This record gives sequence, C-alpha cells and structure tokens, in this order.
Amino acid sequence: MLVAVKGNIVLSEGFGWADREKEIPITASSVSNIGSVTKQFTASAIIKLVEQAKINTSDNLIKFFPEVAENKKEITVHQLLTHTSGISPGTGGFRYDEATKDQFLKDFFDSKLLTPPGSKHRYANTNYIMLAAIIEKVSGQDYETFLTENLWRPAGLQNSGYKHTNYKSKQLAHGYYFDISEASWKDWGTTREHLPKTENHWYSIGKGDIQSTVEDLYKWHLALEANSVLDAESRKMLESPFTPENEDGTSFYGYGWAISHTSRGTKIITHNGSNGIYFANFIRFVEDNVVVIVLSNTILNPDSENVAWEIGRMVFNLDYKPKPVSKLSYELVYDYTQTNTPENAKKLVPYLEEKLNGKLNDKALFNRLGFKMRAKENKTGWGLELLKLNVQLFPDDGNLWDSLGDAYFNYQQNTNAIKSFQKALELCNKPDCHWRENSESKLRKLTSKL
Repeated sequence: MLVAVKGNIVLSEGFGWADREKEIPITASSVSNIGSVTKQFTASAIIKLVEQAKINTSDNLIKFFPEVAENKKEITVHQLLTHTSGISPGTGGFRYDEATKDQFLKDFFDSKLLTPPGSKHRYANTNYIMLAAIIEKVSGQDYETFLTENLWRPAGLQNSGYKHTNYKSKQLAHGYYFDISEASWKDWGTTREHLPKTENHWYSIGKGDIQSTVEDLYKWHLALEANSVLDAESRKMLESPFTPENEDGTSFYGYGWAISHTSRGTKIITHNGSNGIYFANFIRFVEDNVVVIVLSNTILNPDSENVAWEIGRMVFNLDYKPKPVSKLSYELVYDYTQTNTPENAKKLVPYLEEKLNGKLNDKALFNRLGFKMRAKENKTGWGLELLKLNVQLFPDDGNLWDSLGDAYFNYQQNTNAIKSFQKALELCNKPDCHWRENSESKLRKLTSKL
C-alpha cells in the first residue's frame, strides 16, 4: 500500500508474502494484477489518440469496423468509455481462454444488445476490450506497445505492463486463493502463467490484467496532476462525471474512472479491480491532495476490499480506529466445523457474525460448503446442517430449499426431502427458475415410492 498526503508519501510498504513457499516478502515494488484499474489506462490511450487528432469520442464503430452489425454501427467511442453501449456484460468468454481478435469481434457483433446505445449505464468489460481493438486499429501498434510509448514511459513508469515487461521473478506477487474442496490456501501462480502465451488474449486485454506496483500507480497520479502525459483538457475529459452509476446519483462514471464526493463535498476519483484472485484499489481525493493505493494478492471478505477506504478515513480522522480484517468466511466455517460437532450448529451463525463484524448475508457460503462437506461424509453431519442453516437464514430462496432437498434425498430422509422440494417449487414463481427441473424430477422419484 501507498499513502500520499499533500505530495508527501507517508506510507509505502508491503505486508505479507509475494511468494509464501520461497518466503519472498511483498514490498512497495512488488508487481500485482490491478484488475479493472486497467480501464483508466485504456481510456487514457483513447484520449491520447484524440490529442493526436486520430480519433474523436463521437466516432461510431462503423468507422473502424465496416463489418459491424447493423444494431451496433452507431455505438460511439464515448458510449464504450462510459459503459453505455448497451452491450451485455456476458459477451465474450473467460478472460484466460484463448481468443483471436476476429473471434472477439464476432462475439461482440453477434451479441444481443440489452438496451439501445446511449440509453443506460451498465458496466461491461467487453466495452473496454473493444476500445483496445480500436487503439490497435487506429494507432497501427499493439495495445501494450502504444501504452508503453505514449503513457507509461513518458510518466516514468518502469514496472507496469500487460504481457511483455521484463520483471525479475522476485518482483511478481503470486496470487493465493482458499480451496474450499481441500480447506487450504493454494498458490494460483502469477498472471503471466494464466494469460495465453500467444497474442490470442482477446478475452482479457483492455479491460484488466495489467500488472503494476503502488509506486508506479502513484507516479501515474503525479503525471495526471501535472498534465505531463495528457494535457489539461484531456484530463478533464477522463475525470468528468458523464453518467450516473446508481439510481441515487451519488457516483458517476467518467472515462475509466468513477467520480463521487466525500461527506465534506470534496471530489473523489477512483477505480477498483480484481481478477478473482488479486484485488486493487486506487483512490484519489484530488481536492484534498490525498492518494491511497492498495494492491493485494489475495481476497478475504468485503472488509479486506475496503482497506483503502478505511485508510482514507484514518487520514481524515486521526481518531478513527478501523476494525481488524477477519479471516475468509469459508476458512472460518472450516475452523468452526473442525472443532465443534453438528449439535453446535446453532452457534455457528453468531460465531461468524462476530468474526466478520456484521450480519451474514452470503447465500453461497453454506450452500457451497454444504455440498462439499456432504460429498465427503458417509453419514449425516455438517454438510446437511449447513444446508439446513441456510434455509433458516434465507427462507424465501427456492434454490436453497432445492439444495437441502438433494441432501435429504441422498441421506434417504424421504419425508424431509419431499417437504424441501415442495417448498423449492412453491418459491419457483418464474418459468425459468433453474432448480425447477431437479425438484420436479426428485419429487416424482420420491412420490412413486409411496
């Protein structure tokens, strides 16, 4: 993490391991995946092309891609930048699967628009992949080369890149995740090990997976403030609140940045990001001249994702004392079940809420772990108890009743299974609810035995 106040770096330090096995500590120079913080670099590259008079934000897709589908030819660069193109967030494939640029373009052009272009903000990574394709089309360079020559090198960034930057192995922070099947932390490796080795990376590029350090990101902030890489008009474009992100209008999206205000009325320019393993948060309190940057190679609970905001509160209130970041919720459940019998199931929820500093509202927690534990048990135990607890916490979720019915079915507790499946169907009030087929099928089997 790095914290700067009025141009002075007051904290620039690492905590924990970049590589646990080799006991290499994380430092302020450790390289992490910055997730969707990538987007403001992609947006800056587009605006650099505007400065170079090679593109306008009002340009339509048909200018760059004559083969664009009829319903998408009027989508503008501005709409891509602000996530108002109407494209579905589900367009494209998994970020680390191989895909050529042509395959991505086909996915984009063949997809169904959810809303007319320009009518609504809906965050979709696909918009920024398309912007990367436009950058390459207009500049005649590959995405990473254009960013290196026009943004990173002029700003003095030495440890930022997509795939081709030469890092020392000790710089790269390995990602870590909790494997719920084995109840242990696993080394995911580094981003480079997962990105396609070829240039067929078109489900990843532009939207995320740039790697950087807190030191480099602070240099980038200074370059923006000094208008040394982009001029003042360009910076204003990046940081303008073009479209509301929520219904109450408390946050707006600019070009690769989210814009809001503190309770004091001062402006915040920020973006966070994650690939599911790493987490990044870049917060610029521009009118207060305060910057907080946090990069993490693991994700715990929401409170771990709020660390940068908690640090911000500490900067502005020296008496503020944040609560400790707890263990991952899945790890806490395993801790409890390994030291308690299922007879103590009722005490699990209060235990978790105390450790997590808040109300338990994650429906997936007990559902996933209940299935995992049930698969390993030869008799009724914690797997069943977790699924029973889940329907007590969320009694109006038919999917959870269907999961409980499956557990009873496997344990041949037929009467309870029938009641659970009936409840699941009672709550299946939409024709497309995904558990309907399973509940109906199991009920037919159960009732045929009566």
